[in-house]
Amino acid sequence: MTGTILIVDDDQGHLTMLTTLLSRLGHGVDKARDGLEAVEAAQTRPYDLILMDVRMAQMDGITALKEIKATNPAIPIIIMTAYSSVDKAVEAMKLGAMDYLTKPLNFDDLKQILDQAMGHLTPAQTGQPSQTATMEHSSFEAIIGQSPAMIRTLDIARIASQSDAGILITGPSGTGKELFARAIHAESSRSDFPMVAVNCAALNHSLLESELFGHTKGAFTGADRKREGLFRKAHQGTLFLDEIGDMPLDMQAKLLRAIQEKEVQAVGSDQISQVDVRIIAATNKDLAHQVEERTFREDLYYRLNVIHVELPTLKERTGDIPLLAQTFLNLHGEKNRKALKGFTPTAMDALTRYSWPGNVRELENAVERSVILSLGQYISEKELPLNVMKEYRQAAPAGTDQSLLSAGDKSLEEIEALALAATLRQTGGNKTEAARILNITRTTLNNKIKKYELSLADILSQDSP
Repeated sequence: MTGTILIVDDDQGHLTMLTTLLSRLGHGVDKARDGLEAVEAAQTRPYDLILMDVRMAQMDGITALKEIKATNPAIPIIIMTAYSSVDKAVEAMKLGAMDYLTKPLNFDDLKQILDQAMGHLTPAQTGQPSQTATMEHSSFEAIIGQSPAMIRTLDIARIASQSDAGILITGPSGTGKELFARAIHAESSRSDFPMVAVNCAALNHSLLESELFGHTKGAFTGADRKREGLFRKAHQGTLFLDEIGDMPLDMQAKLLRAIQEKEVQAVGSDQISQVDVRIIAATNKDLAHQVEERTFREDLYYRLNVIHVELPTLKERTGDIPLLAQTFLNLHGEKNRKALKGFTPTAMDALTRYSWPGNVRELENAVERSVILSLGQYISEKELPLNVMKEYRQAAPAGTDQSLLSAGDKSLEEIEALALAATLRQTGGNKTEAARILNITRTTLNNKIKKYELSLADILSQDSP
C-alpha cells in the first residue's frame, strides 16, 4: 500500500536519494529541510508517515517529534540517525516514534517498516489487545489508554483497588466511570463477591430507598412480594452508586447511616440486617460545590471521597484517540460483518483534532456509525459525522484550501488538479512561486495546467471553497 510521506533531513543528498527511492515505490513525497519545516508541514497536511533525521541545525528531530505528536499523535514517525545513538533512539520511541533506522539506511528494513506503516495495522497485528478480547475482562486490561493523563489515573485507581476505602469517581459523561468502578472491584479483595450498581438519578426517593434497602411484602402499594435490596445483594462485595450527585438530601442521610453503621433496614420491616459493603460512587457534578450550596451533605461527601479518582476528558488524552478508534472499529466491524482495516490519514487527523464533548462514548458512536456507512476497507472523512468534519474544516491551518480536506472521494488526477488550483490561487497566479511550492519546474507546471485544462483567470476569480 502506498501513501504520502514527509521526509525531513538537512542532508540534501540523502533527501534527494530518499525522494527518488520512495517515489519509485509509488509513494507521494513531501520534503522538509529541518524540524521547524516538518512541524509546519504536519500541521497543514495529514501524512501517512514521517521519516525524520535526528541531527538537524534548526530544530532537531526529537524536538520536532514532540511538537508533531502534541498536535497530531496519529502520524507514524520513523527516526533516522547517522550515529547509531541508542539513547536517542530510546528517547524517540518513548516519545511515540514508531521505529528508528540508522544511516546508511538498509533499504530492505526501510521497505518493511513502510509496509507496516502503510498497512494501517490493526491492534492484533501490533500486539495490542482487541476490544473483543478485553471486553471479556472487567479489570484494568479493559481500559484503553497510554496517554500520560490516563496512566496517572490508572495508577491511582490501581492503588485504590487494593484498599477498602470509599472511592469517588468523577468526570464528565462518557469518560468511563462505571468501567473504572468495575475494574477497581475486579482487582480488589472483594472480586469473588458481586458488584451491583444503581443509577441514583433514575429513581425517585421511594423507589431508590426500596432499591437500596429492600422492602417487605405489602410495605406500600404495589409491593406484592419481598425485595432484598442492593446493599444485601452486594454483601462482601461492592455497591456502585452512579450519579450520586442527584440523590435527594433525605436519602443521603439514610445512605450515610447505612455506610457508617454497616446495617440496613428494609422498608416496612423492624429487622436490622448487618452488611459488609465497599462503596464506589460516581458523578459528573461538582460535589464540593454542591456541599457549599447545601444540596449535598458534607459528612456523606467526606465519607465517599476518601480516595478521589478523577477521569480525564478525551480532549485531555488525544494521544489515546487512534488506539480507541481502531479498537472500536475492530469491535463494530466484527459485529457488522465488515472486514475493515483502519482509517485514512485525513479521517484519523479529523478524529484527533475534534473536541469530543461526549468523550469516549461519543467517539465510539461516531466510529460505529462510520463502520455501518463504510463501503471500502478504510474509514474516510466521508463516513465521519458532519459535526466532526465541520469542526475539522473550521480549525484547518491558515492557507489550507478547504477543497483538499474533502477530496477523499476524488481520483488522484482530480486531487492533483485541486492542488494545482489551490496553489495558484494562493500565489495569486504567480507560476514561478507555485512551481517552487509544489517542488516542480515551471515547465512541468505549465504542462499540468494544459493537461487539466485549468484556466488561470477562472482560478483567480474564485474564492477558496
